[in-house]
Amino acid sequence: MSRLPDEYVDLAVTSPPYNLGIGYGKYSDRQDRQSYLLWCRKWAAQLRRVLKSNGSFFLNIGSAPSNPMLPHEIAMDLTSSSGGFVLQNTIHWIKSVTIEDREAQIRSYGHFKPISSKRFLNDCHEYIFHFTKTGRVELDRLAIGVPYQDKSNIARWSHTRGSDLRCRGNTWFIPYETIQSRAKERPHPATFSVQLAEWCIKLHGVSRVQIMLDPFLGIGNSAIAAQRCGVKKFIGFEIDESYLAEAKRRLRL
Repeated sequence: MSRLPDEYVDLAVTSPPYNLGIGYGKYSDRQDRQSYLLWCRKWAAQLRRVLKSNGSFFLNIGSAPSNPMLPHEIAMDLTSSSGGFVLQNTIHWIKSVTIEDREAQIRSYGHFKPISSKRFLNDCHEYIFHFTKTGRVELDRLAIGVPYQDKSNIARWSHTRGSDLRCRGNTWFIPYETIQSRAKERPHPATFSVQLAEWCIKLHGVSRVQIMLDPFLGIGNSAIAAQRCGVKKFIGFEIDESYLAEAKRRLRL
């Protein structure tokens, strides 16, 4: 990133390692807490330098139930006086949810990784922090909008302008796609959803994204999302040659 010009990128969508001891190929995911936070400050500083003043930075970060404050510590660091970002939105990526309807029918949707614990609950969500430089970046909220459940709201509320579409809000239910073989279909220990990256692109505004960046490319989910959305130029960094090769294969480069 240090080789990129200042104010060069319109949008960054990424998910760095969470320092939870995940078995990556070329990266040790076990640093002491302060070293990890310092490392995050360093790459985030470069990202802020290359991001345009009206750009958006969507950071997907999760935690372990025994280490719940890590995402918040990163957010605090990035929004400090030295970090220079403004936290404009906090989005919750819901991977699994159980709903009881009005007929008392209980239904579960999505997938989660169960844990065996007498202290902690299964962790069914992660954060997506939306950072900007000013906190005043306008979004295309209806690009990922949803229809009104109560259609009478369309005529009753003037802000709808007659459209059956409302803001989705800051809870995004995006389950993982079911796979038959992890080795063949998801040869990476910690991927995020292509749909998640797509929604970030659309929310910022597809027409305003000429150049998109992901400093932690992995097997290329963010690049696939950029390709689907018609982003003209995508820049990704990856230190593991096998992950990069898989990203290129999936993009058919």
